[in-house]
Amino acid sequence: MQDYHDFLGEVLISEADLQKRVQELGAQISADYRGSEPLLLLCILRGGVMFLTDLIRHMTVPHMVEFMAVSSYGVGKFESSGSVRITLDLKSDIHNYHVLLVEDIIDSGNTIASVLELLSTRKPKSLEVCTLLDKAERREVFVPIRYTGFSIPNKFVFGYGLDVDEYYRNLPFIGVVDLDKFHPETT
Repeated sequence: MQDYHDFLGEVLISEADLQKRVQELGAQISADYRGSEPLLLLCILRGGVMFLTDLIRHMTVPHMVEFMAVSSYGVGKFESSGSVRITLDLKSDIHNYHVLLVEDIIDSGNTIASVLELLSTRKPKSLEVCTLLDKAERREVFVPIRYTGFSIPNKFVFGYGLDVDEYYRNLPFIGVVDLDKFHPETT
């Protein structure tokens, strides 16, 4: 895999800014859900894991964690494939739970809209969305986002859970891929 320094166009969101905003979101969610048990945080794998683990460190309300894996991107692609597949479904029944869907990034909205439609059929008490990154200018369908970390421009981003061909999720910042310098054939 090509070294990310070779194609890093810019650091869009620094580690310090990420951590500050995640702490603020944790406090806001805690205030909003105080006394609203049972709360279930549903993380969309794999990109949302870093965000989720940092977020729950800043939450003071009792909550459970569940995971779901959804596929709409192919390896090496920079655009959504347009088809959404559930590759790992919930192990828990969410009926009568307050469900907060935790996502790394929402761009076209197609994936998350499909997930929300599926989850709503399972009769949760409430169903809300918390996304670290909102790429609103790419939105094709409406998505009701209750909590947003950052609104970002239409750029291909990576780091802090987001990948480039499954690599670089571990970076503590959000970077932008300079597509003129990215060479997937070296992967």
